[in-house]
Amino acid sequence: MTELRNRMIADMVSAGLAPSTQAAYIQAVRGLAAYYRRAPDQLTEAEVRSYLLHLRDGRGLAHGTFHPKHSGIQFLFAHTLDREWSLFSKKEFAHQSICAVADVQASGPSGRDHATRLATYFAA
Repeated sequence: MTELRNRMIADMVSAGLAPSTQAAYIQAVRGLAAYYRRAPDQLTEAEVRSYLLHLRDGRGLAHGTFHPKHSGIQFLFAHTLDREWSLFSKKEFAHQSICAVADVQASGPSGRDHATRLATYFAA
């Protein structure tokens, strides 16, 4: 086994991941390395993003199949290699502007009508 793989396994054990999760994560990283025919620690963020898009869109993997692969690759780069890539950062809230509580309170009646307005506003 390579040093990188040993480090990743040690990190997964210390994180308390189940053996089946560890195996899935190792398989995901192995797939990434095979796709580029290079060690994963030599890949750029753009290459990893391209590979993940290839899995999701090109191969059309279902969410249940794609998610463990994404998580395994994310674990390698975020935990083992300690890279802070925007690819693996938490997504910002989808709505760009949120009205203030005072705006909502001043906007109209309370009760059921108010709840309907809020549901309609945030559904968009």
